[in-house]
Parts: sequence; C-alpha cells; structure tokens
Amino acid sequence: MLGIIFAIVTFWLFAQTLLNVIPAIQGSLGLKSTVANLAVSVTALMSGLFIVVFGGLADHVGRGTILRLGIALSIAGSLLIALTPAKQGALTATMIMAGRIVQGLSAACVMPSSLALIKDFYDGHARERALSFWSIGSWGGSGFCSLFGGLMAVSFLGWRSIFWISIAVAALALYLTRDTPVSRVAGTATPHRFDWSGLIAFVLAMLAINIVISQGPRLGWFSGASLGLIVAFVVFILAFFWVETHKPGPFVDLSIFDNKTFAGATLSNFLLNGSAGTLVVALGLVQHAAGWSSLHAGLLTLGYLVAIVATIRVGEKLLQRYGPKRPMMWGTSITAVGIILTSLTFLLIGQYTVVAFIGFTLYGVGLGFYATPSTDAAMSSVSDDRAGEAAGLYKMASSLGSAFGVAISAAIYTAAAHVPPHLVPHIFFGRQSNVALRFGGGLGLLFNVFMCLVALISIIVAVPEAQPDEQRAARPQVPASPSFGS
Repeated sequence: MLGIIFAIVTFWLFAQTLLNVIPAIQGSLGLKSTVANLAVSVTALMSGLFIVVFGGLADHVGRGTILRLGIALSIAGSLLIALTPAKQGALTATMIMAGRIVQGLSAACVMPSSLALIKDFYDGHARERALSFWSIGSWGGSGFCSLFGGLMAVSFLGWRSIFWISIAVAALALYLTRDTPVSRVAGTATPHRFDWSGLIAFVLAMLAINIVISQGPRLGWFSGASLGLIVAFVVFILAFFWVETHKPGPFVDLSIFDNKTFAGATLSNFLLNGSAGTLVVALGLVQHAAGWSSLHAGLLTLGYLVAIVATIRVGEKLLQRYGPKRPMMWGTSITAVGIILTSLTFLLIGQYTVVAFIGFTLYGVGLGFYATPSTDAAMSSVSDDRAGEAAGLYKMASSLGSAFGVAISAAIYTAAAHVPPHLVPHIFFGRQSNVALRFGGGLGLLFNVFMCLVALISIIVAVPEAQPDEQRAARPQVPASPSFGS
C-alpha cells in the first residue's frame, strides 16, 4: 500500500505542481503562453485518453506489471522535464511537452492498476480503509501540490528540484512494489483484436475539443479553425459511439454504464475533478493581479491540504454508516460552498485572502467527504473480472474532468479578463487597474460551482441509498493487511 501511495503521489503531487508553478517555469524556460497552458492540461488529457486501455491491459496482462510500468514511465517523464533546456525554442517546447505526455501515460498505468489491485486483495471494511489511503495519495497529493510546488520554485533548489524529487519517490515506489503479484483475470475468453478504430476516434475527438477550449482565445472562437475542430469533434465522437456499440471487444465497453451506480459515481467524479480549475484560476489570479509569488499563492491552499487529508478517513466512516450517497452529496455541496467563497474576487486583497483561505478549506473538507464513498461505490458495483476496466473508466473520468475543467476555467478567465474595464460591473473594491482580471477570475471560478451542482444532481438521481456491494456478503472477508507475497 505504501508503494501504491508513493506511485500515485508521483502524479498528483509532482506532475500536477504545474497548476501553480507554471508562471515560474514559463518565465524560466521562455515558453509561449499557449505552450505553457497546453503543458498544464496535456498530462491529464493523455491520462484520460489512455487510462481505459491500460486498465483493460491490467486485467489481462497483469495489474502488478502495469503498475510497475507506470512507475517507470513516471521516472522517464520527470527526467525529460528536469533536463529541459531554457530558451532553446522548439527543443524546449518539445522536451517539456514530451515529459508531460509521458507523465500522463504513467498516470494511465498507475491509477487503474492500483485500484484493481485493491479490489482484488481487500474486501469489506478492509477495502474501504485501503481506498481511504489510496485517496489520501490521490486527493491529498492534489491538495499538497500547490504548496509543495510553490515552496520548491522559490527555494534555492528551483522548480527543477520538483521533478528530481519525483524521480526519487518513484524509484522508492518501484522498490516497494517489486513483489506485488501479477494479478490478472483467470480464464478469460479468447481476446478480440484490439479496437484501434475506437481508440483513434476517441483520441481525435478529445484532442479536437481540447484544442478548441485551450486555444480558443488565440484561434478565435468563431474562426474557421475553431468551427472546423468542433465539427471534427462531433464527427469523431459519433464514430466512436458507433464503433463501440457495433464492434466485438470494444476499446470502451459502454455496457458497463448500464450499471446505474457506476454511471452516477463516474459522472460525479468527472465533474468534481473538473473543479480543479478552481486551483488554476484562483492561484493564477493572485499571482497576476496581486503580484504574489507561487509560494505565497500556494499558502492560500494550506487549509485545503489539511482538510482533505484529515477528512478522507471521515468520509470512510460516513460510508460505513450511511452508504455512499449521503456523504457524496454532503461532500459535493460543501465543495460548492468553498468554491463560491473563492469566487468573491471583488473584495480587497486582505479580505479575499481570508475568505479564499476559508473557501479552500471547505473545498478540501468536501472532497475529503466525497473521495472514498465515490470510489467504493464505483468499484464495489462491478464484478472482479472487470475491475481494471472499471477502474480505468472511473479514473478516465478523473483525468478528463481535470483536463477539461482546467481548460474551460482558464479559457473563461482569459476571455473575460480582456473585457473593457467600463463593461465590468461596478462592484470591485480597491485598485481598479486589475478589475478585468478579477472579473475574469470570478467568472472562471463560478464555472466550477456549476460543475459541482451538476455533480450533485447526478448523485441524487443515480446513486442508491444503500451500499451497492452485493458481492460483499457472498465473498469471504480477507485479512485487513493481506500478504502481497502470497
């Protein structure tokens, strides 16, 4: 478990630090803003595109094997970024983008394989506890990344130290998981040929819409290029759905979404992860509009870090007492309230600091309540032979939700920040030279509130009151700490 947590942390803590330190990296490397923005979102996008592939492979090739492959890719991705030369034009852009893409592929391996291992080796309350520790590595890492990244970026070690430390942690994870068994599905039917057509259609659709969202301000929202990409997205996504419903051995077996509990948990997970745009907008705003350093901005999320780590186990206990639905609803609602507080950008900076700190703390409490019940609802509602595939789809929702949430929030922030000052509502206190930035930040943050409200509706509609694990009663309970060497 410790090795799994370290493997997860190499993504959420180290790969996702760019959410906060990208301004420092952009200035140091001389990156264009478009390349820098793409570098932030491409890791989650690549993870989302390929996580189902590696989740399915984990079921058949071996979950332990795919886990270790992911850790090795994490080392390679961090190495590429740490060695990226400064201000070398195309070489600089190529190396940092390559490193970020490899980090995304690493997450695509680690996330579903580690979840499937937990489902395979733990059951009942032992599994819920294991999922809590898994969530501490995932959600806790995401909470700590802004503070950690900001600290490293302003220290004498510099931002590159983030990725050298990541390599050391990944190497330790590789050592700790060396004896993890292969853990593959036994007795599977003869496999079909891999669904390349479905994968290609899905990748092209996601790339097209992500380029529109992230590059819209530069391309022009109604330009020929943007409209062409939107048409391409529609064509490829329709082709994807047609292929997946007509071809044997599909890339994504959509029949798994007939499971209402799994569908509700996965959709809400997509939307809650989409609220990661809150971190990008709020931390970027205080750096650009108030002149804060990345460390100063990261300290704004200290309450988020403490709250999410402290309340994940609380979410586990709420799951055991009430089942998944109520703690998922409570967590989503608290998260929305926290984001609303961070969106009050019309306040003076001193007032905003207090309100946003409270908001980020509530944001952490909400996600802490939500994390374990949601993961357990999704994984316990599917059969063991589909654990890797289900984990891949669930984490694909996380990665794509984060990628699109960040891209859309940043796009709204950027677009609204260029509104002429005389069109901005006259509600902003203090200095008026930055009201357009503050207005854009507020709108970008309110989009994340909308994501939470839709997530709440999906939970109310789809997730049952009772714990959905029908197999739990039928399966024998395993020890709380099973031996991976057996």
